[in-house]
Amino acid sequence: MITTAELLTKKCHHQQAALSDAQVQEYLAAVPAWQIQDGRVTRRFDFKNYYETLAFVNAIAYMIHAEDHHPVLNITYNHCTVKYHTHSVNAGQGGLSENDFICAAKVDAIYAGSYSESKS
Repeated sequence: MITTAELLTKKCHHQQAALSDAQVQEYLAAVPAWQIQDGRVTRRFDFKNYYETLAFVNAIAYMIHAEDHHPVLNITYNHCTVKYHTHSVNAGQGGLSENDFICAAKVDAIYAGSYSESKS
């Protein structure tokens, strides 16, 4: 069973095979606030105002860039929905990979204020 702590120590890397449904459920258990919607691992983050929403987006931007794994972000006045899936798996047809869950765990940690990574 994969844990959140294990996901936080991993780095994204190129993957060609999508996770099986059983693997997706195992990884999903490590990021329980996330759900599968339309083939993407998805979570909505709520804030008091637009400033806080944008501050969150800016906070996750470095991690997104460092992992080179970019989500779909839907940003409104007081929430941001983050959606991950991997375009390159299944011969370019897309699906879910370990990278999606690595990033989901790191976004959760940033939201909780507990994520730190050397920027060197």
